[in-house]
Amino acid sequence: MFYVFDMRKWRQWSIIAGFALFTAVFIWAEASGTISVFSSSEPTAVTKGNAEEPNIALTFNISWGEERVHDILEKLEENDVQATFFLSGEWAERHTEIVEEITEKNHEVGMLGYRYKSYLDQDIEQVRKDIVHAKEVFAKLGYEDVHYMRTPSGHFNKEVIELVRELGLEVIHWNIDTNDWTNPGTEEIVNTVMKDTDNGDIVLFHASDAVKQTEKALDTILPALAEKGFSFVPISELLSEADSEITLVE
Repeated sequence: MFYVFDMRKWRQWSIIAGFALFTAVFIWAEASGTISVFSSSEPTAVTKGNAEEPNIALTFNISWGEERVHDILEKLEENDVQATFFLSGEWAERHTEIVEEITEKNHEVGMLGYRYKSYLDQDIEQVRKDIVHAKEVFAKLGYEDVHYMRTPSGHFNKEVIELVRELGLEVIHWNIDTNDWTNPGTEEIVNTVMKDTDNGDIVLFHASDAVKQTEKALDTILPALAEKGFSFVPISELLSEADSEITLVE
């Protein structure tokens, strides 16, 4: 007995079956909070932790000023919150006592490079020099074990991330942006965080002197997030959990 196959129909059914399988896997992965559709060989930036765990990371960028950070540290301490502070090397060099205060209060330290200037406005060798110099500054201050960095203004591309990895660091981005540096109003900052924050999120705040409403917003945000069942953890702890979400750099 002979069977005759219509190759065109076979290809059509193969495509449909393949698409159905991909869709099923995608839906399952999304539901389980373990989705990762990017190759680990591609340059990536971390934007979120495990969506299955109620842990979130509050992060604060500082590149200039020394007035606002103390009050923000006080609010975090009052609410027993551990956060991660991304500091420019230039700022850390000028304010070593504040860096010590940050770490003494059990917050984690990450880098913002040395000078706070977009890496997309510099050639790659200038970026290399900036990061290397920042690493040297932090090492000199006693922080040789800084593993995470956030690029100035959050600007990066494949080349930048590949360089960061080559230098032994991981790029940390965010998925909740408070825009607090624009001083949009305390209520607006609170609403942004409370409306959008979910399991595994990385929240971007600032602690430079430009922010005038962040401290007051934290009065509401910190207890409210805790009441919703979130735990505040530094970036290293957030990433120690499996299935962190990554962003592919195009």
